[in-house]
Amino acid sequence: MHRRTFLATLPGAALIPGMSLAQSPQTGPQLQGPGAAAASPTGVSGLPHRWTTGEDRFLRPDVSAGNRPVGASFASRTAAYGLNGAAGTAHPLATQAGIDILRRGGSAVDAAIAINACLGFLEPTACGIGGDAYAMIWDPKQRKVEGLAGSGASPMGLSLDIVRSRARGGALPPLGAVAVSVPGAVDAWWTMHKRHGRLPWAELFAPAIAHAEAGAPVPDIIAHYIRQSMAAFRKPGSGIEETTNALKTYGLSDGKGPAAGQVFRNPDLARTYRAIAAGGCDAFYRGDIAQVIDRYFKRIGGWLRAEDLAAHRSEWIEPHKTNYRGVDVLALGANTQGIATLQMLNILETFDLGGAGFQSPLSIHLQAEAKRLAYEDRARFYADPHFSKVPVEWLISKDYAKERAKLIRLDRILDPVYPGQAPSHGDTTYFSCADKDGMMVSMIQSNFRGMGSGLVADGLGFMFQDRGQLFSLQDGHPNIYAPGKRPFQTIIPGFATRGVDPWMSFGVMGGDMQPQGQTQIIANRVDYGLEIQSAGDSPRWHHEGSSQSMGEDASGLGPRGLLRLESGVPLATQQRLAELGWTIGEPDGGFGRYECVERRMDGDTRVYAAASEMRADGCALAY
Repeated sequence: MHRRTFLATLPGAALIPGMSLAQSPQTGPQLQGPGAAAASPTGVSGLPHRWTTGEDRFLRPDVSAGNRPVGASFASRTAAYGLNGAAGTAHPLATQAGIDILRRGGSAVDAAIAINACLGFLEPTACGIGGDAYAMIWDPKQRKVEGLAGSGASPMGLSLDIVRSRARGGALPPLGAVAVSVPGAVDAWWTMHKRHGRLPWAELFAPAIAHAEAGAPVPDIIAHYIRQSMAAFRKPGSGIEETTNALKTYGLSDGKGPAAGQVFRNPDLARTYRAIAAGGCDAFYRGDIAQVIDRYFKRIGGWLRAEDLAAHRSEWIEPHKTNYRGVDVLALGANTQGIATLQMLNILETFDLGGAGFQSPLSIHLQAEAKRLAYEDRARFYADPHFSKVPVEWLISKDYAKERAKLIRLDRILDPVYPGQAPSHGDTTYFSCADKDGMMVSMIQSNFRGMGSGLVADGLGFMFQDRGQLFSLQDGHPNIYAPGKRPFQTIIPGFATRGVDPWMSFGVMGGDMQPQGQTQIIANRVDYGLEIQSAGDSPRWHHEGSSQSMGEDASGLGPRGLLRLESGVPLATQQRLAELGWTIGEPDGGFGRYECVERRMDGDTRVYAAASEMRADGCALAY
């Protein structure tokens, strides 16, 4: 028996000395003697005894969540169950809008469009019609998953020389017109609706228009990120050509943005939605809205033009897939990072992840190393396939995964880590919904970093994405900037099937966290048996510091990067990972946000279960 084969058959505890499957619970600060309680109103020295008004958080590490009578001890709630439809989004009002559309006879695609339009107003920190969109749709008639890429290209009038002249530290800046590419979301909605819509197009915008005109209280997390963005836009030297429109649209009276619970309105966006509802896709890409955008970018010295908008088209694409321990996991290729999830899962399949133990040092070590290997390929090969030949089939092959898995050491970190040698021949919102006929939609939409570029065209009420920042500026790189080219994309919907039947429409938002989060969800469900809600509530890890697709060595964190662990990861696991050489980082909120709809069968009856992220302001509903 080969040594690696032998090792793979051993229990997890035997693979790495000191890695026990039995984990002691994480404990908080302890009282320092019998007088400690009297010395502090908290009973624990130095910790607050109440939540101070205006503070974002109330930190009491000695206090954990209450005890649920059933389910996982760390689960925040139970999944929502229904027979006719389900939706999970990052905002309760958007979820309600989706359910209302389904109740009125709309398809899951109709619900997805209504949800996305609502989120463009309700959650402008993550999405909007100034950004791109991707979807995977289970079509029950064809009994297959369809992929849709709604990603816009760079302006034709913006040259590589100009882009390089605006670069900072070898990369495009995150703000301003040089990072703006054509928004793809509205055309993606239109393309989906033409194939799968049931209700009239105009009706899908009614909920979003009503909310934007009447206003809605802003939830805590969204308010926090709006205020962060407003502060970044106001900074001297931000590189934004003009900020008046953005501050007027989102800043409220003081330009700082809404506080938690404060009512926010966006009448400009409501008018834009009315025009799109009445005029369809052409109103945005070839009508009055396009002309306003053209005039605005000419006025501020930017490059996006009406001709760029008119040339844009979404495309239907065939998803890629891999089988992970009997479950088919699907991902979009195109110019996204979707296949990184498949690469990670293929590598992990060569190890006994289930035997390693849930939240064990070995389990997290293997997952993080698989991420590091896959992300080196992500940085080297992923790009717009219309411009570069990306060796996708090789990258997601089982044989290549086995070769990469051989590099992983069980008692130490791989150092250094490189991409494979290819054969010769290259902030986000997620939501899921399902309808009474079995259609399921997994959709993700984003302006990329933060709220986007900081630019809001006169009177339109939405911000343009800064997705162009993800181009490379290195000669010979497949993702190097070019006019009319689509930049590398981080946004990826997720989908999984069992045999010929759909199983999960799911996603994890958040930049480079998305493949890492998707992999953790699949592992939690397949390897550790968690149900739909606890799989998302489980503590997560997030590795930072891999090479980036734009060609930077972007980590600044050393060759091993930084492994951030949520506080719920057992203390013994954290300590052992540090002993293996991982640099452990503090939780920073960058662990992604998850939504999921699962299809189950109770005999001949279809049942939907919907789960939502405890790390966001949203909810899941079913009926």
